[in-house]
Amino acid sequence: MGRGDRKTRKGKTAIRSYGNARPHKVTTKTAGAAVKKAAAHKPAAKKAAPAVKKAAAKKAS
Repeated sequence: MGRGDRKTRKGKTAIRSYGNARPHKVTTKTAGAAVKKAAAHKPAAKKAAPAVKKAAAKKAS
């Protein structure tokens, strides 16, 4: 196991790929929790009911 192994950090750097062993962005517990809390406390926007249009009256000929 080493440079050719795709599951290890050394292998990921040799192949120049990212994954669980070599994450692209490092996230912390506090940063992830803050994002989830902000999304959870956001009130849901209610959509207004669409306006009902009346059909135009037909002309009697």
